[in-house]
Amino acid sequence: MKPKFLYNYFTDDELLRISNKIKNAERQTSGEIAVSIREYRKILEKKKSLRELAEKEFLRLEINKTKQGTGVLIFLLLSDRQFYILADDNINKITGEKVWTEIKDIMQEKFVCGEFCKGILYGIDEIGKILVQHFPLRPDDTNEISNRVVIQK
Repeated sequence: MKPKFLYNYFTDDELLRISNKIKNAERQTSGEIAVSIREYRKILEKKKSLRELAEKEFLRLEINKTKQGTGVLIFLLLSDRQFYILADDNINKITGEKVWTEIKDIMQEKFVCGEFCKGILYGIDEIGKILVQHFPLRPDDTNEISNRVVIQK
């Protein structure tokens, strides 16, 4: 059952479109893209930074365990109206973190206009381009992380 607060931002169709966009982006790269949407902070997380929450989710989803260390997480915290893009160290060694800020800025513009799905789809497209450029699809590639949007209350 999908949390009610989430309906203020995404329809079921949009969540499916996001999952399909991840699937299509990963067809060309050995990298992995994950989207996790959380409605609220947990009580014990009130003092944690958004990055800390994203890092925790990165580990929980085992994105850090991909064979080549090529996972990227888009983490949204709806109650705080914030999001974070977190990439594996192997990716950041090549791209630097500035690239994520540039993607985040454009996603943020779309979010401000109420275009939440479009913002995430844009982010997935851009992340996919980076992954294809630096981590092309390998013959032995397998899908290591689910393409489904992770939803938490």
